[in-house]
Amino acid sequence: MEGFARATNMHGIGIGIGMPRDLQILTTVLALLILSFTAAVPPPEPDPCAGRRIHVRRLPARFNTDLLRHCDGAFPLADHPSATPSCASLANHGLGPRTHNRSRSWYRTDARLLEPLFHRRLLDRGACLADDPARADAVFLPYYASLDALPFLLDPAMLNLSAAHGAPLADFLKRDRPRILERRHGHDHFLVLAGPAWDYAQPPDTDPRLWGTTSLLRHPEFDNFTFLTLESRAWPWQEHAVPHPTSFHPSSLPRLRAWLARARRSRRTALMLYAGAVSKPSRPNIRGSILAECANRTDRTCTVVDCSGGSCDLNPVRYMRAMLKARFCLEPPGDTPTRRSTFDAIVAGCVPVFFENASARTQYGWHLPPGRYDEFSVTIPKDAVVLGGVQIAETLAAVPEEEVTRMRERLLELAPRVVYRRHGSAAEGMGMDAADIAVEGALRRIRRRVRALEDGQPEAMYAMDDDNQEI
Repeated sequence: MEGFARATNMHGIGIGIGMPRDLQILTTVLALLILSFTAAVPPPEPDPCAGRRIHVRRLPARFNTDLLRHCDGAFPLADHPSATPSCASLANHGLGPRTHNRSRSWYRTDARLLEPLFHRRLLDRGACLADDPARADAVFLPYYASLDALPFLLDPAMLNLSAAHGAPLADFLKRDRPRILERRHGHDHFLVLAGPAWDYAQPPDTDPRLWGTTSLLRHPEFDNFTFLTLESRAWPWQEHAVPHPTSFHPSSLPRLRAWLARARRSRRTALMLYAGAVSKPSRPNIRGSILAECANRTDRTCTVVDCSGGSCDLNPVRYMRAMLKARFCLEPPGDTPTRRSTFDAIVAGCVPVFFENASARTQYGWHLPPGRYDEFSVTIPKDAVVLGGVQIAETLAAVPEEEVTRMRERLLELAPRVVYRRHGSAAEGMGMDAADIAVEGALRRIRRRVRALEDGQPEAMYAMDDDNQEI
C-alpha cells in the first residue's frame, strides 16, 4: 500500500503506520499481552543437584553384599563372646537389632557396617543420582573394604597376602568400562572405609607383614580416590575422617528432639567419666594416669565404665546411662587417637575432654568446627597429666558451672551433625546428619580437585587449605 510504513516494537511485532485503526488496536493489545506474559514468567529455579550428581558404580556382589556372608562363617562381625550374635548385626539394614523391643532410635550398631550404611544412604539420594557416569560429578564405589579385609586380619594363613587387599577391585575398575576411571583419573571417585586409615596403609613390601593391617591405600590405582575413614593420618591427602557411628539413629525430628531434651535436663551427679579398657598399661600413659586418679578418689567425682574386651561395643545401655549423669567425659587416645566414645559423649551432652588434637580437632573438620572446640570441649595436654602431675579432676572442677552449661548446650546443638539417621527416616527439619555432611564434604573436595585438573594446576589438586572447613 502506497505510503504505508512499518515499524517493529521490542517484541518483534510489526506495527503499521497508517494501518486501519482496529488493526492498530489489536496489534497493541497483543504486544501488551506478550509483555505481561514475559514479565510474569519467573526466572528458572536453581538446579539443586548442580555439582552434586553422583553415579553409584555397579560392582559385582563379591565386592559388597557377598561379604556379609562372613557374619556366620570364620570371620564374625561381632568378636566378643557376650556381644550380639554376629548375623544379628545385619538387622535393620545394618543398624543392628534394637536395644529393646520398643526402641525406635537405639540399636546395637557394629561400626564395621558403616560401609553398607553409606551404600544404602547413597541409593536414597533419588533425584541427584546419575545413571550415566558421564553426567555425574562424582562416582561412589560401594566396596565394603573393611569387611573384605577380615580374612587378612583374622586368618594367620593369609597374613602374608594382606598386600593384595583391594587388588581385585583395582583390576575390575581397569577392565570394566575403563572410561569411567580414565575420565578424571579417579579424582572424582570416593568410597567409605570403616576403620582408621593407618590400618590400611602398610607398605606392600613390608617384610615380615604387620598383623592387623593391609595395603589397600597403597595401591597406585587408588591414589586419587577420596576415602571416608573413621580416622585419618597426619597428612590426609587421600582420606578424610567421618564420625564413628553411635547406637543412636533417630527416625524423625520429634524423636531427635525428645532425646536431646532428655540429655539437656539430665541430672549430672558425677564430675567426670571414663569408659574404656581398664587393664593396667605396660608403661606410663594417659589412660593409666586416668585410672590411677579415679582409683585414688573416694568420692563420686570419677565414674569408670569397664569396656574391656569390646563389652561396650554393641551395648550402649552399659555406658550411656552413666554418661547422662556425668558433666565431663574423658577421651584419651588408645591404640589410635580417635574413639567412638567421643561421639557417644556428644549425644549424651557429656562435655568431652581431649588430651591431644589428633583425637578430634584435626580429624572431623567437616562435622565439628575446628576453630571453636573451646565452645564445647576441654583440652588438657596429656604430657601435663602423665609427666607434669596435673590433676584432671581439679582442672575440671575449676570450670564454672555456667560455662559447663553453655558447653553442653553447644554440644547438643552439634549432636545432630554427628549421628547417622535411620534409613528411610523423615529428614524434614532434622538438617544434615553425619552421612549427609560426609557426602557433601567429599563432593566439595572432588569439585576442587577436578577444577584444578581441568585448569592444568596440579599443585592445587592436593591443597589442604580449606579441606578441613566445616560443611
